[in-house]
Amino acid sequence: MQIIKKIAATTSVAALLLSLTACANMSGQDKNTAIGAGIGAVAGSVLTGGSAVGAVGGAAVGGVIGNQVKPK
Repeated sequence: MQIIKKIAATTSVAALLLSLTACANMSGQDKNTAIGAGIGAVAGSVLTGGSAVGAVGGAAVGGVIGNQVKPK
């Protein structure tokens, strides 16, 4: 069981580092869209009691709102 935990932790750290580099060349509008989708997914999941449908709906709505917000 310890080996599985170490592999999972290493994989998680590697995925985190790779995902951070993916945002390096995004425009301000792209960043706002991604942030809106993330916040919307969490909010949708919380408001629907952990429903996957609520998370997907929240991500869609949040992404659209984030896309329409103009970066400063």
